[in-house]
Amino acid sequence: MGGSEEQRQPGDHRLTTPVEPHGGVLKELYLPEAEALEARRASGTLPGVLLDHRHLCDLELLLDGAFSPLEGFMGEADYDAVLDGLRLEDGTLWPMPIVLDVSEDAAASLSVGQDVVLRDVQGTALAVLTLSDIFRPDKVREAFQVYGTLDRHHPGVADLLRRGEVYLGGRLRGLQRPAHHDFTDLRASPREMRAWFAGRGWERIVAFQTRNPLHRAHGELVRRAMEAVGGRLLLHPVVGRTRDGDIDMYTRVRCYRALLAHYPPEAVKLSVLPLAMRMAGPREALWHAIIRKNFGANFFIVGRDHSGPGKDASGRPFYQPLAAQALVQAHAEELGIAVVPFAPMVYSPGRQAYVSTDELHAGEAVSDVSGTELRRHLREGSTLPEWFTYPEVEAILRQRFPRPENRGCAIFFTGLSGAGKSTIAQALMAVILENTARQVSMLDGDEVRKTLSAGLGFSRADRSANILRIAYVASEVVRHGGIAICAPIAPYAEDRAAARALVEAHGDFIEVHVSTALDVCEARDSKGLYAQARAGVLKHFTGISDPYEVPEAPDLRLDGAEQRPASLAARIVDVLRERQLIA
Repeated sequence: MGGSEEQRQPGDHRLTTPVEPHGGVLKELYLPEAEALEARRASGTLPGVLLDHRHLCDLELLLDGAFSPLEGFMGEADYDAVLDGLRLEDGTLWPMPIVLDVSEDAAASLSVGQDVVLRDVQGTALAVLTLSDIFRPDKVREAFQVYGTLDRHHPGVADLLRRGEVYLGGRLRGLQRPAHHDFTDLRASPREMRAWFAGRGWERIVAFQTRNPLHRAHGELVRRAMEAVGGRLLLHPVVGRTRDGDIDMYTRVRCYRALLAHYPPEAVKLSVLPLAMRMAGPREALWHAIIRKNFGANFFIVGRDHSGPGKDASGRPFYQPLAAQALVQAHAEELGIAVVPFAPMVYSPGRQAYVSTDELHAGEAVSDVSGTELRRHLREGSTLPEWFTYPEVEAILRQRFPRPENRGCAIFFTGLSGAGKSTIAQALMAVILENTARQVSMLDGDEVRKTLSAGLGFSRADRSANILRIAYVASEVVRHGGIAICAPIAPYAEDRAAARALVEAHGDFIEVHVSTALDVCEARDSKGLYAQARAGVLKHFTGISDPYEVPEAPDLRLDGAEQRPASLAARIVDVLRERQLIA
């Protein structure tokens, strides 16, 4: 570790750069250009793995050295050691499994010792992985060890349990960088960042992790952190994969850029991080600290619920408020960087200033705006409190969230086959088109199965893929200000939640449960599908041989046998009018 032993005491604000990379060496994994060119030419003869978004984020940070000391995707021994003890097999501190998951079918033709080319969705060869391990993880164990729960309301757990069944481990050789066409001036590798700091003589750097726009409370927090350490700020927002429903990264980065004028010149370095977050709370906080250490920061801000995913189904937080701070501080000496812990900042109307919750007097009144309240203000077009955010940030967010009458929405029906979803959806579409000039798109379950989801079956995975495709198309319709009417069965709560998150990144999502009783649905079945399902001829039929998870709190619940379709559609129109989504 660079500097004297005295300089490296945890919490000592005399820490200076250059701080050594984690493990002592920055592990950049790219081949020299001539070798990389030759390897790209030869890659066509190798078996390939197509990388999804999370894989691509992990690969880029592995190749750039942000995940030092890792030299590739973890093998089984490192994976087990990380789960059980927050360490690699050699004892190096590391809290997060970094693995390459594939399906059973994809793994069937692979063998240890083989070279595999890793490609993006365009087929570009990005790296070669020499396989050292092919293993099947215990995902229940992984969920408990990493996330502390099996609750699928935790986004990290839900993602883990639906990913590939086999993990591939091995050393990587980088062939070329993943392509980025956005914010190219803000994408610095750890080596580039360290060189930038050195060239300007920055010695005391405090890093701030964020996935949300910054408001006045955040501004006050980082100002205090800079004062506490007497240093400069590395504003290092995540632009890889964050949480479903987060404000899109383009809007966020525009907000960050707009705020730079509020800081003294040469006080802040803005750079974006293509990280795939897991929302793993304490473990994630420790992981984030290691990553920022590799980028050259020697202080790291940790909030009270750092990278927490919110609350579980019973309304309790997944992680205790101080757990993330406690875990990072417990390893601060070994990390070689100091933790800057902070309590939430709230506005005190009496003082007309932001204060830490630790500084409040007994009974002191405070004001705050939650993320939910902020989105409501933006969607309704109502005024934000002057003390809450910066004018530049509000202006950018207003552009991203247009006034209600210009905002898109999705009406998402769910219910058993024969419940009346499609009929009510058609009646709804007719009444909207008769009375407004809005653009309306219909995504009916049966029609989607013939086109967008042709080839999918009715397994759990295929049903999820079908809903994801519908939700993606709906989100694009909504993003462009249109109305998407979706009428699938959508039997699983997890899939409906994923659909909501996709759409709500761009507009409103209205879930309509058509709760028609099973016996009524069967009586309406002119195709005899229910009879075939009861006879065992038709497999995976919802309500008979496959479950239907009844929505706990839909935006509207309609009984398809209770009224005529036009009357039920009128009740949905009332909701649209209440939300000012149609005139």
